[in-house]
Order: sequence, then structure tokens, then C-alpha cells
Amino acid sequence: MTDDHARARTLVLLRHARAEQPGETPDVHRALADRGRADAAAAGAWLARHDLLPDVVICSVARRTRETWHGVAMGMTGSPPEGGSAGPAPVVRYEADAYDASPEQLLSLVRGVDPAARTVLLVAHNPGVSLLSALLDPERADQDGMRTADVVVHRSADDWAEFDRGRAPVVDRHTARH
Repeated sequence: MTDDHARARTLVLLRHARAEQPGETPDVHRALADRGRADAAAAGAWLARHDLLPDVVICSVARRTRETWHGVAMGMTGSPPEGGSAGPAPVVRYEADAYDASPEQLLSLVRGVDPAARTVLLVAHNPGVSLLSALLDPERADQDGMRTADVVVHRSADDWAEFDRGRAPVVDRHTARH
């Protein structure tokens, strides 16, 4: 491992998994659909296999994002057969400011992460999370935006407080679909 890689910050963006269709329930209270629960666990297993276990999780307060994080955490512990060790428990921050957030608001949350953290998982919503990915790497971001349960991995040598436009290239991506 090079010194640059050891100092690198990894930001994993995750759009929440598939939720139930909108109905009479307020949007913030929408639960995951069955497929969403399976996709969240698969995303967690992928993160574990790729050694992308978070030190910090920033999660929107919406029910579907909290349920997505729960499924990801279960997938990281090996609940699906392809999972693995989840390592030490991350610091989890449920943030009201991550719900219905602009990319700048999401970036502000990332900039506030403890400098000692190396990997951060941000579980949020579209369009903000897709626009944040495009802001961090305009050339490699998916121009169609992130689909449900999409994972996009950005890496930068910058400290969290210095994360900015075009300074955190996409280094990997994954779509969990069941």
C-alpha cells in the first residue's frame, strides 16, 4: 500500500434501495420494498468484499434510507453468503439535512466528518446524491444519475474538509439488483 493510498479518503455514495410506491404515507415514512431489502443486503456484501467498510455513516433520517443502511450493515456482516466481516462498528449519524438535500448540502455534511475517518458511507436520495457524484467527478459520474441501491465510490487525497468540485474521482461503482 502506498503512502498516498494510506492517506486517501474514500467516499461511498449510496442511493437508498427501492422503496414502496408513494401513497398516503408521507414521503419521509416510506419503507423499503422487498426488492429494496434484498438489494441493500447485496450492496453491503459488495462493500465488505471490496474492503469498503465505513468508519462513518451519514444517513438521511427518512425511513427508506435508515432501512437501507440496516440492510447494508447486515450484508456487511455476512448475512448473505457472499458477505464478509463488517469490522469495527462505524459511527452512524442520522442527518435531517441529508433528506431532500442539494449536492452542496450533502458535501457540507461530508466536510464535517472527523479527519481521522478514512471511509465514509453517505446514504441519501436523488437528485442530491447523483448530483454530488457529478460535482465530485463530472467526467466519470453516470450522466443518467444513480438508480436505487447504486453504489459509487469516490477517492481523494484531500482531507474531508477540503472535498470539492472535481477533486474526488470515481474509482468504482456497483448496482445491486435482485
